[in-house]
Amino acid sequence: MFRSRILWGIGLALALLLTFGTGTASADTFTSDLNAPNSAILPFQGPYGTVTVNLTSSTTANITFTSDTANGNIYLFGGENAVDLNVNATSFTVSSVNGTNAGTGFTPGPYTNTGSGNVSGFGDLNLTIKSFDGFTHSADTVTFTVTNTSSTWASASDVLVANSQGFDAAAHVFVTSSPANAHNGAIQTGFVGEGPQSHVTPEPSSLAIAGLGALGFVGFGLRRRLKK
Repeated sequence: MFRSRILWGIGLALALLLTFGTGTASADTFTSDLNAPNSAILPFQGPYGTVTVNLTSSTTANITFTSDTANGNIYLFGGENAVDLNVNATSFTVSSVNGTNAGTGFTPGPYTNTGSGNVSGFGDLNLTIKSFDGFTHSADTVTFTVTNTSSTWASASDVLVANSQGFDAAAHVFVTSSPANAHNGAIQTGFVGEGPQSHVTPEPSSLAIAGLGALGFVGFGLRRRLKK
């Protein structure tokens, strides 16, 4: 009996460490893939990028578009409709739009919120952001904050909603060799969208709860074995 209590205590301690010991606050995060290319980008293999929604309050979400690389190419965001969303809100504001590029010779932005608009091949989206000029102003990461001024969001996955064509995010991309260099120019330009293969990224708190449940079962099993 004494040994079983020790083992159970160790399991509980490990579970609590998973839940509280990292020292970081849990985040409600949803990540989807930009996995649907239009005909111009179709010859180039994905993945093309990701869109991450980090819900920081019931009315505020931080959005991050991140480029992906595949087969020696990187897909940079820029130009008209550089990054685009269909926000699940009747009214909202957009702030702190910034872009970065780890490549050589790029000056991302400046950015302009151009409101609702049709994004080539992906239908109407109610938030479209334009990047100044073209390839040399493109970015491998674009971030901004969306604030809901008409209602609230229950979770990060509620921040976006599919439009009539089934898309809730899209981007205009420049295909170039990786690592990106402004002197190399773009191989091709086109659009990519967030198609039906989107996925939810588990938040840290969910993982900790799952770990707690698993360790609880382990502790229960050990106690039963020691009683036999």
